[in-house]
Amino acid sequence: MTEKVNELKTARLWRDAALRSRKLRSNLRQLTLSNADPQGKGIEKLVLPDNIADVEVLNLGNNALREVPANVLQGSLLPSLRVLILRRNRLTCLPAPVCELKGLVELDLSHNLLTGLADQGIDRVSSTLKKLCVSHNKLKCLPPEIGALSQLEELDASFNDICQLPESLCRLSRLRTLDVDHNKLASFPVQMLKMVNLEELDLSGNKMLALPLEIKFLQSLKVLWLSSSKISCLPATFCELTNLESLMLDNNGLNGLPRHFGNLQKLKMINLSSNLFEEFPDVLLQLLELEELYLSRNRLTAVPETICKLSKLVTFWVDNNRIRYLPDAIVELVNLEELVLQGNQIAILPDNFGKLSRVNIWKIKDNPLIQPPYEVCMKGIPYIAAYQKELAHSQPAVKPRLKLVLMGLKDAGKTALRHCLTDSVQEIPIVVSNKGIEVTNWVADAAKGLTFIVYDLAGDHNYDMIKSFFLSPGALYVLVVNLKVYISKLFYSYVGCFLHLISAKVPRAVVCIVGTHTDLCDEQELEEKCLDIHHQIALQEKKYSEFLQSLAQNVDDALGQDYDIRSSSPLAAFYGVTNKNLRRKKAHLQFLLNNRLQILSPVLCVSCQDFSNIRRLKEKLMSVAEHWEIFPNLHRVLPKSWQMLEELHLKRQELWLTWWDSARLGLQAGLTEDRLQSALSYLHESGKLLYFEDSLTLKEYVFHNLTKLIDILNVFFHRDATVLLQKLLNDTCMDELRATQLHHYVEGFLLHGLFPAHVIRLLLKPHIRSQQDLQLILDLLEKMGLCYCINRPKAKPLNGATIWYKFPCYVKNEVPHAEAWINGANLAGQSSLVVEQLQIQYCFPFLFPPGLFARYSVQINSHVVHRSDGKYQIFAYRGKVPVVVSYRPAQTNLQVDTLSIASHASLPNIWTAWQAITPLMEELNVLLQEWPGLYFTVHILCSKCLKRGSCSPHTFPGELLSQQRPEGVTEIVCPKNNERVNVALVYPPTPTVTSPCCK
Repeated sequence: MTEKVNELKTARLWRDAALRSRKLRSNLRQLTLSNADPQGKGIEKLVLPDNIADVEVLNLGNNALREVPANVLQGSLLPSLRVLILRRNRLTCLPAPVCELKGLVELDLSHNLLTGLADQGIDRVSSTLKKLCVSHNKLKCLPPEIGALSQLEELDASFNDICQLPESLCRLSRLRTLDVDHNKLASFPVQMLKMVNLEELDLSGNKMLALPLEIKFLQSLKVLWLSSSKISCLPATFCELTNLESLMLDNNGLNGLPRHFGNLQKLKMINLSSNLFEEFPDVLLQLLELEELYLSRNRLTAVPETICKLSKLVTFWVDNNRIRYLPDAIVELVNLEELVLQGNQIAILPDNFGKLSRVNIWKIKDNPLIQPPYEVCMKGIPYIAAYQKELAHSQPAVKPRLKLVLMGLKDAGKTALRHCLTDSVQEIPIVVSNKGIEVTNWVADAAKGLTFIVYDLAGDHNYDMIKSFFLSPGALYVLVVNLKVYISKLFYSYVGCFLHLISAKVPRAVVCIVGTHTDLCDEQELEEKCLDIHHQIALQEKKYSEFLQSLAQNVDDALGQDYDIRSSSPLAAFYGVTNKNLRRKKAHLQFLLNNRLQILSPVLCVSCQDFSNIRRLKEKLMSVAEHWEIFPNLHRVLPKSWQMLEELHLKRQELWLTWWDSARLGLQAGLTEDRLQSALSYLHESGKLLYFEDSLTLKEYVFHNLTKLIDILNVFFHRDATVLLQKLLNDTCMDELRATQLHHYVEGFLLHGLFPAHVIRLLLKPHIRSQQDLQLILDLLEKMGLCYCINRPKAKPLNGATIWYKFPCYVKNEVPHAEAWINGANLAGQSSLVVEQLQIQYCFPFLFPPGLFARYSVQINSHVVHRSDGKYQIFAYRGKVPVVVSYRPAQTNLQVDTLSIASHASLPNIWTAWQAITPLMEELNVLLQEWPGLYFTVHILCSKCLKRGSCSPHTFPGELLSQQRPEGVTEIVCPKNNERVNVALVYPPTPTVTSPCCK
């Protein structure tokens, strides 16, 4: 049987070879010859197939050639050759055989090491040449002989070191496209002024400072790119380039446009981003054919009402300016598809915003939005339209309410402080601590209707897993410090770690530091401790800012290099990372720098025993809350029907409502069914209730009773065996056997995180009344990433079948029971010739979000099988491919927390390892998006280092995960020991959508 199969395979091989040979003999038009040398050292001799006379396109790119073998480019063998591609080799001069090809129309010599063209006889290249590309080389100049290429239509000499252009360039009368961007031209080349037939010109990245008056002679220009050219003004004659259709002037020093700029009536695209415009250039409103307008990163304060004149506008970017409002007429731009407004000071959007229904790229974050509220705007244009429609149906309502979050260590005095703030009668509070997370309403100013919703977050570390759920934008944070026990060397535990936590979750949050137990301290002690806290906060913020500034400078330095230089050596910073990814990284670092915490100074000292300074604290909190620029959401305008819907939900005492129950409440509020969705979506986004419209299991339910849900969360995260048993043994009729069994369940829960569903129901007995209650709560906990079902039945479970749930945060065993291969130390001892390890590592130098590993453990459950969990590791399989997820906390101040995702396979099958870990990376990236102010890095670990068991393997930049594998590159050198690493172990087969390092 085996022999027959082998014969069949052999027959197929011969058949395929015959078909290829027949096709080659019949009509070969294009031929690609590639280097199969795994060491990438280049090849001296290429073997040509027979009968290549019909070849029109010959591609010799990506072969590391230092010269072209003489046997290849023989004009007699290639009489039909029209296109020759020699890009991405190591040529230092123009190959002599190229000059013998008489019919050549296109020649690509880009991405080589050419230093000149004159000595090699560029003038002897075929007179029929129409397209020449010599970009990304080391050319200092273009030779005068280039003027002999009389038929040339396209010339690309970008990304070189050219300082001047030859006079003979103007003899290229047929030239239509000229790219000399990113060279070293110090002024506009006067030779170009005679090239009256030029249609496309790119001079970006040359520091020319100014344009000549004679630029008007380039009457045929349709595309002109002058980005990053240090131009501070345009000459009046520029307005005579009336055939211009596309104009790039971004990243210059422009603060105005010539008076007759409106003469450029054919202009369809103009980019004026990153300039110095303080007023919208009115002359742009005369460009009636304009389709794309970019004015990002200027100093604009307004958009004119007459913007509607640009009726053909499809793309409009005015992000990162100082715009306070949008004109009503902007809604008349009905052809808009991209509208980018983020990073301005817009509070109110014009009515009828729903007219902009074609907009599919919409960015509005980082604006003080109140009408519609920020939560509505972030959902997109359809939700804005629904809000405005509802506002037109019902009266607007403003109900000033602000979330106030009390944080601090256990016994800091948070609960006592909450009572002092919220209780109407001043009595020394009797505090029962460690009840978990509690929520109270505080009517701070009845006359103004100002209400604080006070969240008292437990200081016990058992609740760290769920604290982050209650940290949200638009809240005022009070960090409570027990000044009696505070000591300077423990600043980070008392203050610093909380500031890092808030900053990572809520960039630019407002924080008030409150010192308690002042009645137990003398005046000198109070002053010294308050000054120490103030001083150390300043030091921590300074250290973090300097770190980010240093990183931003490194990115700037990398951007200043040519991409080829960055890609030439693995030792280079940001090796192989594209400019696009570097700009993303720079933008994120700038975001982190621009959105540091707003810490109110100084430390406010209070006592909950003699109530000293309590009144002052109340006044300070109210004063800050009413500051419009700090808390614009306090003044957000809602449709009366949405506010009524919220109030009607609050009156219901059930644990949850069906969507139809909620719809009936909507009718009472005046909301028809088709208008309910937007209202529920807003109430969910603003934290008033939970409504998961994207969940198949939960979208039919509304969890409106957040107080009961918080009580349920408190039950699971108490971590006290006595308390848990007390809740389970409330039934006085329970026999001893049953009590013993429950005791074992509690022990198992606190050790392994396992609980059967029927015991969970018993534990939540005060809150759970039916099996449906239980199932919905468990589905909700799973949605939140707190637990997962380990044996979910596909159908209704048989009588007696126990369904188990796992809470990963309770797992105590350090390492799971699993095969030896997964442990990194053992892996190195295996057959290194067979197995390659793939490992992606996330590094967290300042903060590893509390509960992240446990929540991640839940999120990946749907992607893996046969899993085994430890406290810091998960062993599992994706199909038949093994994966391991590991968390390693920092052991010293010199180390960082890391989370790694790894798999392994043989090199030919390494794509299966990528296929296994990619969905796991995507799940982690989704979780990390909940932490917009968190700084972290991503790396691909060198597989060669891992094989050797290196304790500090070389790391390749994680940005490479979102990039295509480089053309023609088969291996990358690991600088640790100069070993070659296969490119398939660094780049995934299919790039991720965006870099995981840049949010």
